[in-house]
Amino acid sequence: MGLIKDIYSVSFYKKFSQAVAEVHPSFNKQKFIETIYEGNFFEKEWKDRMKHTTVVLHQFMPENFSQAVSLIEKIIENLKKNNFSDSNLAFIFFADYIEIYGLKDFETSMKAFVSITQFISCEFAVRPFILKYKEKMIDEMTKWSLHENHHVRRLASEGSRPRLPWAMAIPFLKKDPSSILPILENLKNDPSEYVRRSVANNLNDIAKDNPGILLEIASRWKNHSRETDGIIKHGSRTLLKQGHPKILSHYGLESTNIELSSFVIKTPIVKIGYYLQFCFYLNNKNEEPKTIRLEYAIHYKKAKGHLAQKVFKISEKIYPPNQLTKIERNQSFKLITTRVFHTGVHQLSIIINGTESEALEFELIN
Repeated sequence: MGLIKDIYSVSFYKKFSQAVAEVHPSFNKQKFIETIYEGNFFEKEWKDRMKHTTVVLHQFMPENFSQAVSLIEKIIENLKKNNFSDSNLAFIFFADYIEIYGLKDFETSMKAFVSITQFISCEFAVRPFILKYKEKMIDEMTKWSLHENHHVRRLASEGSRPRLPWAMAIPFLKKDPSSILPILENLKNDPSEYVRRSVANNLNDIAKDNPGILLEIASRWKNHSRETDGIIKHGSRTLLKQGHPKILSHYGLESTNIELSSFVIKTPIVKIGYYLQFCFYLNNKNEEPKTIRLEYAIHYKKAKGHLAQKVFKISEKIYPPNQLTKIERNQSFKLITTRVFHTGVHQLSIIINGTESEALEFELIN
């Protein structure tokens, strides 16, 4: 599998420039490609290559922004005719073009977003518009949430996320997300799972700063439909991992008379690159079946010596009364790029419906 930055290849630019020239006869294909590769192109990472493509394309587009947008729309239509995928990440520079050059032309940019997002998603590009225009932009996105195209509806939800990963922050939405709640209301029964998952992610963002709002929505939307229940469950995942009492109560997840026994770490010394192995027994001592959400927490030793918890889900299912169940799990300590392991004493605990057991220790060695 190649590096993501390599989607910007010579072959890509040749195909793209040909597609542009077919609708923009004065476009100089050779000059465009030469300008792309001027300087230190091959030293750039993916995002810098994308931004560089935006800037170079701008040099070959009409100076008038509205005319440039019309041309971009024609280019996209031609790309579709030439069987370019509408999920091709390389073309995110179209959205970037609107973000960089359209911020002062609200009306034209809004029409451009509706058009472009049906080819390549624009959730990152709308963020500066939310910061600059605030309620005016939120009102526009609320209209998008009623659009016939699911990509546009999804942009309304995904673009307005208070904590969209890898995107610029929207502090006023983290503080008070009430202005975007009508967007989520409009989309709670959306026929597209792609859109509903975005609504759930937005709710999960909201819950991190305003758990009370998520809890109120969960109560109001409960049993509205199977799809809406699914949105709430996915949108509650952070609060569930945190063992928030009210969301646990919402799902009837109580730990009374649920017994954990014979909890042991089978590999008290774990070498980096191998697995932690542990097991325990679970018994629902209630007289009726109970839904039990099972998780475990690794308390990782960090560089400064303190412990930091990360929770992993085992299962969530109904357990019959008075039935002893053995549960075994392995936790990988293989080296990965997203986590650095530090040798020394770590801890492991079991979490039953939000209630954490006493932690056991194990040692991680080189």
